[in-house]
Amino acid sequence: MTDLSAFPIASRWPAAHPDRIQLYSLPTPNGVKVSIMLEEVGLPYEPHLIDIGKNETWTPEFLSLNPNGKIPAIIDPDGPDGKPFGLFESGAILVYLAEKAGKLLPTDPAARYETLQWVFFQMAAVGPMFGQLGFFHKFAGREYEDKRPLERYRAESQRLLGVLETRLEGRDWLMGDDYTIADVATLGWVRNLVGFYEAAELVDFKSLKNVPAWLERGLARPAVQRGLNIPARG
Repeated sequence: MTDLSAFPIASRWPAAHPDRIQLYSLPTPNGVKVSIMLEEVGLPYEPHLIDIGKNETWTPEFLSLNPNGKIPAIIDPDGPDGKPFGLFESGAILVYLAEKAGKLLPTDPAARYETLQWVFFQMAAVGPMFGQLGFFHKFAGREYEDKRPLERYRAESQRLLGVLETRLEGRDWLMGDDYTIADVATLGWVRNLVGFYEAAELVDFKSLKNVPAWLERGLARPAVQRGLNIPARG
């Protein structure tokens, strides 16, 4: 049996199946990237719910795996050289799992880097900007008298949707015919923007054609539907 005792996080969230990938997460736009990916590629895993509402990411056990205190994070008991391996940052985890499974990331060098550029586009732009718009539109930021921050993030989010709209012209997925980790990385954020953040009207989502069709295709995938609810909230 695999020994995960070297990882303090495993003492707080014990593994019932230590021979499987351990997922420490919550079904947020960043968290579901990894659960969707694991469902898509079929790697055995065990999810652990990390309650950010109870500040569980700031416990010493969680910080021992991710010093940045954010979900998701994983431990792969069969990591490089067959040794247990911990990893954080959703984009890095997507690349790692794609390479481990040999799925959802092209092997052709040019196509691989083109895919990675769209993953990094999500990490650097879509996620941070959509998240800020959600804060200023739906959460505490809506109470601010100064509406310039809201307008800044609204305009930038709308611009980013325009980038996706252009990219998806004549394409089913961000890489064309092939569904990849670029789509996995981005679907949850677009879904959250128009759903949970209730910002569809704010960014004029109905004026788009390609992005809504892409989102509908993505959400119709069984693995995506499963991954959106993993780990199950208590």
